[in-house]
Amino acid sequence: MKKSAFFGICAIVVLYGSIFLSISRAPWFSWTENALSDLGNLKYETAPIFNVGLLVAGLLLLLYSSIALRDHSPKTAYFLAFTGFAMQLVGLLCENYGRLHFYVSVMLFVSLPFAAVSYFLERKCYLTWLVFAAVPVWVLQFQGKLFIGVAIPEIFSSFVMLPWLARTLITVWKE
Repeated sequence: MKKSAFFGICAIVVLYGSIFLSISRAPWFSWTENALSDLGNLKYETAPIFNVGLLVAGLLLLLYSSIALRDHSPKTAYFLAFTGFAMQLVGLLCENYGRLHFYVSVMLFVSLPFAAVSYFLERKCYLTWLVFAAVPVWVLQFQGKLFIGVAIPEIFSSFVMLPWLARTLITVWKE
Protein backbone atom coordinates (compact mmCIF):
# COMPACT_ATOMS: atom_id res chain seq x y z
CA MET A 1 0.00 0.00 0.00
CA LYS A 2 2.86 2.40 0.70
CA LYS A 3 4.01 2.11 -2.91
CA SER A 4 0.54 2.89 -4.23
CA ALA A 5 0.17 5.84 -1.83
CA PHE A 6 3.32 7.15 -3.46
CA PHE A 7 1.28 7.62 -6.69
CA GLY A 8 -0.96 10.08 -4.84
CA ILE A 9 1.97 12.03 -3.42
CA CYS A 10 3.59 12.19 -6.86
CA ALA A 11 0.30 13.36 -8.42
CA ILE A 12 0.24 16.37 -6.09
CA VAL A 13 3.92 17.17 -6.66
CA VAL A 14 3.62 16.87 -10.46
CA LEU A 15 0.39 18.90 -10.61
CA TYR A 16 1.58 21.86 -8.57
CA GLY A 17 5.14 21.58 -9.89
CA SER A 18 3.94 21.91 -13.48
CA ILE A 19 1.56 24.76 -12.63
CA PHE A 20 4.14 26.82 -10.76
CA LEU A 21 6.95 26.01 -13.20
CA SER A 22 4.70 27.16 -16.04
CA ILE A 23 3.84 30.36 -14.18
CA SER A 24 7.53 31.04 -13.52
CA ARG A 25 8.17 30.80 -17.28
CA ALA A 26 5.22 33.01 -18.24
CA PRO A 27 5.90 36.69 -17.50
CA TRP A 28 2.59 37.52 -19.19
CA PHE A 29 0.53 35.43 -16.74
CA SER A 30 -1.71 37.31 -14.30
CA TRP A 31 -3.56 35.62 -11.44
CA THR A 32 -6.42 38.10 -11.81
CA GLU A 33 -6.71 38.19 -15.62
CA ASN A 34 -5.96 34.65 -16.78
CA ALA A 35 -7.14 31.09 -16.35
CA LEU A 36 -4.61 28.45 -15.42
CA SER A 37 -5.45 26.79 -18.74
CA ASP A 38 -3.99 29.80 -20.53
CA LEU A 39 -0.63 28.30 -19.58
CA GLY A 40 -1.52 25.29 -21.75
CA ASN A 41 -2.38 27.32 -24.84
CA LEU A 42 -0.23 25.99 -27.69
CA LYS A 43 0.95 29.47 -28.65
CA TYR A 44 3.00 29.68 -25.43
CA GLU A 45 6.21 27.89 -24.54
CA THR A 46 4.59 26.83 -21.27
CA ALA A 47 2.09 24.54 -23.06
CA PRO A 48 4.18 21.35 -22.93
CA ILE A 49 5.02 21.83 -19.24
CA PHE A 50 1.45 22.59 -18.23
CA ASN A 51 -0.37 20.08 -20.43
CA VAL A 52 2.03 17.18 -19.85
CA GLY A 53 1.89 18.00 -16.13
CA LEU A 54 -1.90 17.61 -16.18
CA LEU A 55 -1.66 14.39 -18.18
CA VAL A 56 0.90 12.82 -15.83
CA ALA A 57 -0.74 14.11 -12.62
CA GLY A 58 -4.10 12.81 -13.85
CA LEU A 59 -2.59 9.39 -14.58
CA LEU A 60 -0.94 9.27 -11.15
CA LEU A 61 -4.21 10.25 -9.47
CA LEU A 62 -6.02 7.58 -11.45
CA LEU A 63 -3.42 4.98 -10.39
CA TYR A 64 -3.59 6.08 -6.75
CA SER A 65 -7.36 5.87 -6.81
CA SER A 66 -7.63 2.51 -8.49
CA ILE A 67 -4.85 0.81 -6.51
CA ALA A 68 -4.58 2.46 -3.08
CA LEU A 69 -8.12 3.71 -2.50
CA ARG A 70 -9.79 0.62 -3.92
CA ASP A 71 -9.71 -1.15 -0.53
CA HIS A 72 -9.66 1.92 1.73
CA SER A 73 -12.61 3.79 0.18
CA PRO A 74 -14.00 1.92 -2.83
CA LYS A 75 -16.68 4.43 -3.85
CA THR A 76 -14.33 7.39 -3.48
CA ALA A 77 -11.81 5.50 -5.61
CA TYR A 78 -14.22 5.69 -8.56
CA PHE A 79 -14.90 9.39 -8.14
CA LEU A 80 -11.24 10.29 -7.64
CA ALA A 81 -10.23 8.13 -10.62
CA PHE A 82 -12.79 10.04 -12.69
CA THR A 83 -11.25 13.29 -11.42
CA GLY A 84 -7.84 12.06 -12.58
CA PHE A 85 -9.31 11.18 -15.98
CA ALA A 86 -10.95 14.62 -16.23
CA MET A 87 -7.59 16.23 -15.37
CA GLN A 88 -6.03 14.30 -18.24
CA LEU A 89 -8.73 15.51 -20.60
CA VAL A 90 -8.03 19.12 -19.62
CA GLY A 91 -4.36 18.58 -20.50
CA LEU A 92 -5.16 16.73 -23.72
CA LEU A 93 -7.94 19.02 -24.94
CA CYS A 94 -6.08 22.22 -24.13
CA GLU A 95 -7.48 25.72 -24.41
CA ASN A 96 -7.03 25.68 -28.19
CA TYR A 97 -9.98 23.28 -28.43
CA GLY A 98 -12.36 26.06 -27.34
CA ARG A 99 -15.76 24.89 -26.07
CA LEU A 100 -14.58 21.29 -25.71
CA HIS A 101 -11.85 22.44 -23.34
CA PHE A 102 -14.40 24.45 -21.36
CA TYR A 103 -16.62 21.38 -20.93
CA VAL A 104 -13.81 19.11 -19.72
CA SER A 105 -12.61 21.84 -17.34
CA VAL A 106 -16.09 22.12 -15.87
CA MET A 107 -16.17 18.32 -15.63
CA LEU A 108 -12.91 18.40 -13.64
CA PHE A 109 -14.07 21.04 -11.17
CA VAL A 110 -17.51 19.48 -10.75
CA SER A 111 -15.96 16.06 -10.06
CA LEU A 112 -14.04 17.41 -7.04
CA PRO A 113 -17.05 17.82 -4.71
CA PHE A 114 -18.39 14.40 -5.72
CA ALA A 115 -15.12 12.77 -4.67
CA ALA A 116 -15.12 14.74 -1.42
CA VAL A 117 -18.71 13.90 -0.49
CA SER A 118 -18.09 10.26 -1.31
CA TYR A 119 -15.08 10.20 1.03
CA PHE A 120 -17.14 11.84 3.76
CA LEU A 121 -19.88 9.22 3.41
CA GLU A 122 -17.35 6.39 3.53
CA ARG A 123 -14.94 7.69 6.17
CA LYS A 124 -16.76 10.52 8.01
CA CYS A 125 -13.83 12.82 7.33
CA TYR A 126 -15.07 16.36 7.96
CA LEU A 127 -12.10 17.83 6.09
CA THR A 128 -13.93 16.95 2.90
CA TRP A 129 -16.43 19.74 3.51
CA LEU A 130 -13.66 22.27 2.86
CA VAL A 131 -14.28 21.64 -0.84
CA PHE A 132 -17.50 23.64 -0.51
CA ALA A 133 -15.51 26.72 0.52
CA ALA A 134 -14.85 27.09 -3.21
CA VAL A 135 -18.56 27.52 -4.02
CA PRO A 136 -18.89 31.17 -2.89
CA VAL A 137 -15.65 32.01 -4.70
CA TRP A 138 -17.05 30.60 -7.95
CA VAL A 139 -20.43 32.30 -7.41
CA LEU A 140 -18.72 35.67 -6.94
CA GLN A 141 -16.51 34.97 -9.95
CA PHE A 142 -19.44 34.24 -12.25
CA GLN A 143 -21.30 37.29 -10.96
CA GLY A 144 -18.34 39.37 -12.12
CA LYS A 145 -17.49 40.54 -8.62
CA LEU A 146 -13.96 39.16 -8.42
CA PHE A 147 -11.54 39.10 -11.34
CA ILE A 148 -11.48 38.94 -15.10
CA GLY A 149 -9.66 35.60 -15.07
CA VAL A 150 -10.46 32.41 -13.19
CA ALA A 151 -6.97 31.37 -12.07
CA ILE A 152 -7.59 32.26 -8.41
CA PRO A 153 -10.88 30.31 -8.11
CA GLU A 154 -9.23 27.40 -9.96
CA ILE A 155 -6.20 27.18 -7.68
CA PHE A 156 -8.36 27.76 -4.60
CA SER A 157 -10.63 24.88 -5.66
CA SER A 158 -7.64 22.60 -5.89
CA PHE A 159 -6.16 23.76 -2.58
CA VAL A 160 -9.34 22.98 -0.62
CA MET A 161 -9.02 19.37 -1.82
CA LEU A 162 -5.55 18.97 -0.33
CA PRO A 163 -6.41 18.49 3.38
CA TRP A 164 -8.69 15.52 2.89
CA LEU A 165 -6.59 14.09 0.07
CA ALA A 166 -3.57 14.27 2.37
CA ARG A 167 -5.66 12.48 4.99
CA THR A 168 -6.31 9.63 2.56
CA LEU A 169 -2.62 9.45 1.73
CA ILE A 170 -1.60 9.28 5.38
CA THR A 171 -4.26 6.69 6.19
CA VAL A 172 -3.38 4.51 3.21
CA TRP A 173 0.34 4.87 3.98
CA LYS A 174 -0.24 3.58 7.52
CA GLU A 175 -2.44 0.64 6.47
